[in-house]
Amino acid sequence: MKNAVLALGLVAMLAACGAEPVWAPEEDVRAKTYVHGGPATLTLITVINNRSGAGGHSALLINGSQRVVWDPAGTWWSPNAPERNDLHYGMTDRMVDVYVDYHTRETYHTVLQEIEVPRAVADQAIREAAEYGAVPKAACSLSTGQILSRLPGFESVRSSYFPVRTMDAFAALPGVTTRKVYDDDPDDNSSKLPAN
Repeated sequence: MKNAVLALGLVAMLAACGAEPVWAPEEDVRAKTYVHGGPATLTLITVINNRSGAGGHSALLINGSQRVVWDPAGTWWSPNAPERNDLHYGMTDRMVDVYVDYHTRETYHTVLQEIEVPRAVADQAIREAAEYGAVPKAACSLSTGQILSRLPGFESVRSSYFPVRTMDAFAALPGVTTRKVYDDDPDDNSSKLPAN
């Protein structure tokens, strides 16, 4: 019990750390807007520690009127995917591959859970993410769960600081398909980011 209280205290302390607002210029966002030809989908992305099984990160790939990734409190970035407060635009197939590769390495694997949704639900998810604002450290799963729970059909996805809990709630939805990605890249993934 004492360990659980300490763990929750640590999570609360980390969550209190300030968010890092980023706001790409409108012309960059417009120039990189990407429309994917496939069906409207939501894909929950969960990064899992290979040793402990604990969740390391939650994100949400949204394919609606355009394809974006909600990467709350994330460290990934690309000049080809302009960011506005944790929402990255321009998520082409190549950018999605780069994003997944950045998170997947010898110490972590990545779980992608996809579900088809009406286009209106995907577009609502984009709006919710755009309006959410920058997310403080350790609140990636919490913010992702809050966005999902506001969408029709996703009310059962409860907010949690723990990515695996969010992943399990998402898995319980009807029609979810799951894919796991493993890689033996070194744990230091800084070389996957563009040079400043």
